[in-house]
Amino acid sequence: MEIQPVTLEGRVVRLEPLSMAHHAQLCEVGLEPELWQWIPERVTKPEDMRRYIQAALDAQAAGAALPFATVERASGRAIGSTRFGNIDRANRRVEIGWAWLGTKWQRTAANTEAKFLMIRHAFETLKCVRVELKTDSLNQRSRNAILRLGAQEEGTLRQHMVTWSGRLRHTVYFSVLDSEWPEVKAGLEAKLARRGRSKGPGKPGLRCLTPGQSGA
Repeated sequence: MEIQPVTLEGRVVRLEPLSMAHHAQLCEVGLEPELWQWIPERVTKPEDMRRYIQAALDAQAAGAALPFATVERASGRAIGSTRFGNIDRANRRVEIGWAWLGTKWQRTAANTEAKFLMIRHAFETLKCVRVELKTDSLNQRSRNAILRLGAQEEGTLRQHMVTWSGRLRHTVYFSVLDSEWPEVKAGLEAKLARRGRSKGPGKPGLRCLTPGQSGA
């Protein structure tokens, strides 16, 4: 399972390799305290965002993660971030998470399409047998959103993390298996098609671009 930086192109968003070049735009949309309520880290100042990006890049250098900037295709603006993490090459599994979007883009097609692009890449390009997702047990909105993707809830790890506030977080795990992917894929394509029907026919596209190629 060879995991390399890649650009994943959709109809609404483009997931491109995260870099410090995204810092300013991510600060424009990502410093609201409410965005970090359910995330173990808290990012409310530009220096926090710089540390957040650097930590993601350090994890990538160690082979443990592949972080993306979530870019709105219509404007070319970075509106959030996500990543593959907890990469287990021997067992052919990855986690999708560390995801956040600016408030304006929440409850839009951006999150669903980003998850679609990443899950599809995991199964169809990386040949994973399992994709994991997790969230705070108190974050019911996130739990519902993960279930709507078609993932199966597996259980709760109690007192799994210490959050920035000092609260002990219980973490709920979900997964999609390779055998489940065809059905999950069809469901996600249908959801995205319904959202994009007013913008023209066709299923959401996916192009995998190596660094240096244009995703525009």
